[in-house]
Amino acid sequence: MSETRLITPQGEYELHRYPARKRELLRAWDAADEYLLDELSGFGPDQKTILILNDSFGALAVAMHFQSPVSWSDSWLAHRALHDNLVCNGCDPASARPLPSTATPEGPLDLVLIKVPKSLALFEDQLIRLKPLLTEESRVVVGGMVKTMPSSVWQTLERIIGTTRTSLARKKARLIAVSVDHQLPLPENPYPKHWCFEGLPFEIINHANVFSRERLDIGTRFLLQHLPATRGAQEIIDLGCGNGLLGLVAAQQNPEARLHFVDESYMAIASAKANFQQLDGDLQRAEFHLGNGLAVFHKNAADVVLCNPPFHQSHALGDTLALSMFRDSARVLRDGGELWVVGNRHLGYHARLKRYFDAVELVASNRKFVVLKCGR
Repeated sequence: MSETRLITPQGEYELHRYPARKRELLRAWDAADEYLLDELSGFGPDQKTILILNDSFGALAVAMHFQSPVSWSDSWLAHRALHDNLVCNGCDPASARPLPSTATPEGPLDLVLIKVPKSLALFEDQLIRLKPLLTEESRVVVGGMVKTMPSSVWQTLERIIGTTRTSLARKKARLIAVSVDHQLPLPENPYPKHWCFEGLPFEIINHANVFSRERLDIGTRFLLQHLPATRGAQEIIDLGCGNGLLGLVAAQQNPEARLHFVDESYMAIASAKANFQQLDGDLQRAEFHLGNGLAVFHKNAADVVLCNPPFHQSHALGDTLALSMFRDSARVLRDGGELWVVGNRHLGYHARLKRYFDAVELVASNRKFVVLKCGR
């Protein structure tokens, strides 16, 4: 079992990852969180405006809750973890305010704590939107594990915010202090990106943290090449929808069907909604679900589920989210319903899917991907 007690200069806290799973082996924080909180041990309680970016499970915001920070994240799961961990520690859930990535914080800001996200595009987008909220007295501290901090992190900080000063590594974590330089010209924000897909008469819109933001990813392309004409389906779910392209193609094939776009990323849902509105003109036959997979769907709610599952949560690799998606899909599909999955060959989804489905068929494969059809 994982360690769940975080000891910091600010206090001791019980912290858990979300979604919870039995025999959890990973902690809800890392050494970079500990390093950041130690660095701030002398920071006075009179500070008024604190912004925390990319706090995966709320470790930073829970430890700083007495100063009412704002937690800015693209992850609904991270915000749910923050809420649950505040409650678990007897803190007022309103003592740390979640702010989705699709909104912009208010300034000026006194202190900004940044955990380096997996997506450097999201990092760039956040810094460009953050810069106007900073003063020359604003304190900006960036933290991350050394293995997740390429040189482009420093380059991006110095191009947008100002000069950097790097700490010594500690427990394989590192901090970067950034001095705000308003003499630096603020770059134009290149996000969201727009690109063309040959099957649609409009440009696909991709916000910064949406996977494969500049072109169609090869896994989705492979699934689209083998996707059946699912005419007659009444309820179709694009699970882990990203920009919603799988659901858009299914909507074209099934003009009478109701589409459901599901993701835990605020930017993914915003992208899927904007793209579907370009396809259909209105949103009456589509629903957009921000949350923990298919948790809000009832049993026997869908005819088809389409899925290109993620194999990581933040920087942590693993199949936890994918297995949860497979299990939920088996629950919500009607008799005769189908789950269509594309995945990397080495992930071995075929064996895992047999836990939840009566029939798992290999539809297509190449050197990198497999397309699987799973039936009930």
